[in-house]
Amino acid sequence: MRFVISGVPLPIPGPALGIVIPTLNRADSLDRTLEAINGTATAVGWPVMVVDGGSIDGTLAVAGRHGVRAISAPRGRGRQLAAGAEAAMEAGVEWLFFLHADSIPEWGWRETLTAFMAEPANRERAGYGRFALDDPSPAARRLEAMVAWRCRMFGLPYGDQGLLIHRNLYQSAGGFPLIDLMEDVAFVRRIGRSRLRGLPLTTTTSAERYRRNGYIRRPLRNLSCLALYLMGVTPSVIQRLYD
Repeated sequence: MRFVISGVPLPIPGPALGIVIPTLNRADSLDRTLEAINGTATAVGWPVMVVDGGSIDGTLAVAGRHGVRAISAPRGRGRQLAAGAEAAMEAGVEWLFFLHADSIPEWGWRETLTAFMAEPANRERAGYGRFALDDPSPAARRLEAMVAWRCRMFGLPYGDQGLLIHRNLYQSAGGFPLIDLMEDVAFVRRIGRSRLRGLPLTTTTSAERYRRNGYIRRPLRNLSCLALYLMGVTPSVIQRLYD
């Protein structure tokens, strides 16, 4: 059996995949993300799970309107991601794709993920997307280049780039730590640089926080948080600086 999208026949992917999206007061951005991915995911039977940390802005109503499963978890992105992964694996999925509520993978994302999952060796690897911002400014392009350099040199993709991983590798790496901040850095370090692969997939993220806080101030704050974490400062202390 085959599906047809835009007149092109596509094979149904073999491995089941679950998409996990953590949320906290992200109604507007979640609506855009689900609008972009949910139809494609539903067509091939990939469940989308919104894991909410106590939103009060209608985020859960957005999930309901799109017909995706919404579950509640203790607030904190690490805890929410871990809860979503557990729920997805209980539903029988073989692969997990973690995506932020304000990040949208480009058209053709299903084919890219399917190709990665079809390679047996990738069961021991994790894939991440290219970082992009929905801002045409030169400052946004400079930041994208910096993120690409960070990933290439240090193997440190962040959560807003998306992360695709087989359930066995997810479990053997210990899953997402139950922390409020730096959960993405902690987890990819558990996976290990040698097992990370960049995907030919651009994931576009909202630039709102950079426009609000500045293209210099915000990255410097993020870099400071990363440096403190790598020096052993606890995430709870870093969280106060981040806030």
